[in-house]
Amino acid sequence: MSLHIVIDGYNLIRQSLTFSVIERRSLEEGRDALLECIASYKRLKHHPITVVFDGADADTHMERRTRRRGIHILFSRPGESADSVIKRIVIRERERSVVVTSDREIADFAAKHGAATIESIEFENKMKMAVHPDMNQADFSDREGGGWTPTTRKKGPSHRRSKRERKSHARTRKL
Repeated sequence: MSLHIVIDGYNLIRQSLTFSVIERRSLEEGRDALLECIASYKRLKHHPITVVFDGADADTHMERRTRRRGIHILFSRPGESADSVIKRIVIRERERSVVVTSDREIADFAAKHGAATIESIEFENKMKMAVHPDMNQADFSDREGGGWTPTTRKKGPSHRRSKRERKSHARTRKL
Protein backbone atom coordinates (compact mmCIF):
# COMPACT_ATOMS: atom_id res chain seq x y z
CA MET A 1 0.00 0.00 0.00
CA SER A 2 1.42 3.36 -1.06
CA LEU A 3 1.38 6.17 1.50
CA HIS A 4 -0.05 9.53 0.53
CA ILE A 5 1.74 12.24 2.53
CA VAL A 6 -0.50 15.26 3.18
CA ILE A 7 1.42 18.26 4.51
CA ASP A 8 -0.02 21.29 6.29
CA GLY A 9 2.33 23.67 4.47
CA TYR A 10 2.29 26.83 6.55
CA ASN A 11 2.24 24.79 9.77
CA LEU A 12 5.46 23.04 8.73
CA ILE A 13 7.07 26.31 7.66
CA ARG A 14 6.21 28.08 10.92
CA GLN A 15 7.26 25.15 13.14
CA SER A 16 10.66 24.89 11.44
CA LEU A 17 13.49 27.18 12.50
CA THR A 18 14.99 26.96 9.01
CA PHE A 19 11.87 27.70 6.95
CA SER A 20 10.39 30.26 9.36
CA VAL A 21 13.49 32.46 9.03
CA ILE A 22 13.14 32.38 5.24
CA GLU A 23 9.39 33.02 5.47
CA ARG A 24 9.96 36.18 7.53
CA ARG A 25 11.77 37.70 4.54
CA SER A 26 9.11 36.62 2.05
CA LEU A 27 6.13 34.28 2.21
CA GLU A 28 6.82 33.09 -1.34
CA GLU A 29 10.49 32.36 -0.56
CA GLY A 30 9.42 30.32 2.47
CA ARG A 31 7.02 28.26 0.35
CA ASP A 32 9.65 27.77 -2.37
CA ALA A 33 12.29 26.63 0.15
CA LEU A 34 9.86 24.12 1.66
CA LEU A 35 8.83 22.80 -1.76
CA GLU A 36 12.48 22.39 -2.84
CA CYS A 37 13.21 20.35 0.29
CA ILE A 38 10.10 18.22 -0.25
CA ALA A 39 11.05 17.68 -3.91
CA SER A 40 14.46 16.35 -2.86
CA TYR A 41 12.74 14.02 -0.40
CA LYS A 42 10.25 12.84 -3.04
CA ARG A 43 13.06 11.97 -5.48
CA LEU A 44 14.36 9.49 -2.90
CA LYS A 45 11.15 8.13 -1.35
CA HIS A 46 8.64 8.27 -4.25
CA HIS A 47 5.57 8.66 -2.00
CA PRO A 48 2.71 10.74 -3.43
CA ILE A 49 2.84 14.11 -1.65
CA THR A 50 0.23 16.86 -1.39
CA VAL A 51 1.09 20.17 0.25
CA VAL A 52 -1.87 22.30 1.33
CA PHE A 53 -1.58 26.06 1.91
CA ASP A 54 -4.15 28.62 3.03
CA GLY A 55 -5.37 30.46 -0.06
CA ALA A 56 -5.82 33.69 1.87
CA ASP A 57 -2.00 33.95 2.11
CA ALA A 58 -1.43 33.07 -1.55
CA ASP A 59 -0.61 35.50 -4.33
CA THR A 60 -3.61 36.36 -6.46
CA HIS A 61 -1.87 35.08 -9.61
CA MET A 62 -1.29 31.60 -8.09
CA GLU A 63 -3.43 28.73 -9.32
CA ARG A 64 -5.55 26.95 -6.73
CA ARG A 65 -4.16 23.58 -7.81
CA THR A 66 -0.77 23.05 -9.33
CA ARG A 67 1.93 20.45 -9.61
CA ARG A 68 5.63 21.14 -9.17
CA ARG A 69 8.37 18.52 -9.51
CA GLY A 70 5.90 15.71 -8.79
CA ILE A 71 4.34 17.38 -5.75
CA HIS A 72 0.65 18.31 -5.71
CA ILE A 73 0.20 21.82 -4.34
CA LEU A 74 -3.24 22.98 -3.22
CA PHE A 75 -4.33 26.42 -2.06
CA SER A 76 -7.65 26.63 -0.22
CA ARG A 77 -10.38 28.75 -1.75
CA PRO A 78 -11.03 32.25 -0.39
CA GLY A 79 -12.98 31.90 2.84
CA GLU A 80 -11.88 28.28 3.27
CA SER A 81 -9.06 27.12 5.52
CA ALA A 82 -6.29 24.71 4.63
CA ASP A 83 -7.52 22.63 7.58
CA SER A 84 -10.82 21.87 5.85
CA VAL A 85 -8.99 20.88 2.63
CA ILE A 86 -6.74 18.52 4.61
CA LYS A 87 -9.79 17.03 6.35
CA ARG A 88 -11.46 16.35 2.98
CA ILE A 89 -8.32 14.58 1.74
CA VAL A 90 -8.16 12.50 4.94
CA ILE A 91 -11.80 11.46 4.59
CA ARG A 92 -11.11 10.36 1.01
CA GLU A 93 -7.77 8.63 1.63
CA ARG A 94 -8.32 7.24 5.18
CA GLU A 95 -5.59 4.67 6.06
CA ARG A 96 -3.49 5.51 3.00
CA SER A 97 -2.71 9.01 4.25
CA VAL A 98 -0.04 10.31 6.59
CA VAL A 99 -0.79 13.84 7.78
CA VAL A 100 2.13 16.13 8.62
CA THR A 101 1.01 18.79 11.09
CA SER A 102 1.54 20.07 14.59
CA ASP A 103 -2.07 21.29 14.75
CA ARG A 104 -3.74 19.12 17.39
CA GLU A 105 -7.23 19.51 15.88
CA ILE A 106 -6.17 18.23 12.46
CA ALA A 107 -4.05 15.43 13.96
CA ASP A 108 -6.95 14.23 16.12
CA PHE A 109 -9.35 14.38 13.16
CA ALA A 110 -6.91 12.41 11.00
CA ALA A 111 -6.40 9.77 13.69
CA LYS A 112 -10.18 9.34 14.11
CA HIS A 113 -10.43 8.64 10.38
CA GLY A 114 -7.61 6.09 10.34
CA ALA A 115 -4.81 8.29 9.00
CA ALA A 116 -1.37 8.28 10.54
CA THR A 117 -0.02 11.59 11.81
CA ILE A 118 3.46 12.96 12.36
CA GLU A 119 4.58 16.23 13.94
CA SER A 120 5.96 18.85 11.54
CA ILE A 121 9.42 18.98 13.14
CA GLU A 122 9.71 15.19 13.19
CA PHE A 123 8.85 15.03 9.48
CA GLU A 124 11.33 17.80 8.69
CA ASN A 125 14.03 15.77 10.46
CA LYS A 126 13.06 12.65 8.47
CA MET A 127 13.26 14.64 5.22
CA LYS A 128 16.71 15.97 6.09
CA MET A 129 17.95 12.52 7.15
CA ALA A 130 16.70 11.00 3.89
CA VAL A 131 18.41 13.67 1.81
CA HIS A 132 21.62 13.56 3.91
CA PRO A 133 21.90 9.94 5.18
CA ASP A 134 25.54 10.39 6.25
CA MET A 135 24.56 12.96 8.88
CA ASN A 136 23.74 12.03 12.47
CA GLN A 137 20.09 12.40 13.54
CA ALA A 138 21.14 14.70 16.39
CA ASP A 139 22.45 17.19 13.81
CA PHE A 140 18.90 17.77 12.54
CA SER A 141 17.19 18.46 15.84
CA ASP A 142 15.90 22.03 15.63
CA ARG A 143 14.63 22.15 19.18
CA GLU A 144 16.25 21.31 22.48
CA GLY A 145 15.52 17.67 23.30
CA GLY A 146 13.88 17.15 19.88
CA GLY A 147 15.88 14.03 19.05
CA TRP A 148 15.21 10.47 20.13
CA THR A 149 17.45 9.00 22.81
CA PRO A 150 17.75 5.24 23.20
CA THR A 151 16.96 3.72 26.56
CA THR A 152 17.57 0.34 28.14
CA ARG A 153 14.34 0.50 30.11
CA LYS A 154 12.08 -2.40 29.16
CA LYS A 155 8.53 -1.74 28.15
CA GLY A 156 6.02 -4.15 29.53
CA PRO A 157 2.38 -4.68 28.59
CA SER A 158 1.27 -1.71 30.68
CA HIS A 159 3.28 0.60 28.39
CA ARG A 160 2.07 -0.90 25.11
CA ARG A 161 0.64 1.56 22.63
CA SER A 162 -2.94 1.24 21.51
CA LYS A 163 -3.62 -0.67 18.29
CA ARG A 164 -4.34 2.59 16.45
CA GLU A 165 -1.03 4.09 17.64
CA ARG A 166 0.91 0.96 16.63
CA LYS A 167 -0.60 1.04 13.12
CA SER A 168 0.14 4.75 12.79
CA HIS A 169 3.72 4.25 13.96
CA ALA A 170 4.24 1.39 11.47
CA ARG A 171 3.15 3.70 8.61
CA THR A 172 5.28 6.65 9.68
CA ARG A 173 8.37 4.44 9.91
CA LYS A 174 8.12 4.08 6.11
CA LEU A 175 8.73 7.81 5.68
